[in-house]
Amino acid sequence: MINKLVNILLVEDDEVDVMNVKRAFLKNNIKNTLYVAGNGVEALDMLENAIVPLPRIIILDINMPKMNGIEFLRHLRQNEKFKNISVFVMTTSNEDSDKINAYDLNVAGYILKPLSFEKFLQSVSTLKNYWQLIEM
Repeated sequence: MINKLVNILLVEDDEVDVMNVKRAFLKNNIKNTLYVAGNGVEALDMLENAIVPLPRIIILDINMPKMNGIEFLRHLRQNEKFKNISVFVMTTSNEDSDKINAYDLNVAGYILKPLSFEKFLQSVSTLKNYWQLIEM
């Protein structure tokens, strides 16, 4: 059996967080193609027009301009083509309302962005274990 790497979409407006995710991918030896969108509007456009094959996993921030993560999730789940994509929220928001809204929209996990890079590496390593199962 040949394992095929799945595409991953990161929806994140903070350049430092984007760089941290890329560094964490390198440190965890993650070879998946990572697409990056700066907000929900850009991410929906990429899903409709740019990413082939569609990503199987989205890593999503909640607090973003133009279209926040919860609004993006609502659009995603209403579209038949995208509603089965696994979404992991990775955010600084510890608000109960954000967690409830995210889980109501069928997210696979809700991860609070850790303050240290080592904890961030651990979080990405946990995600890696999940999507390696999907790839098989």
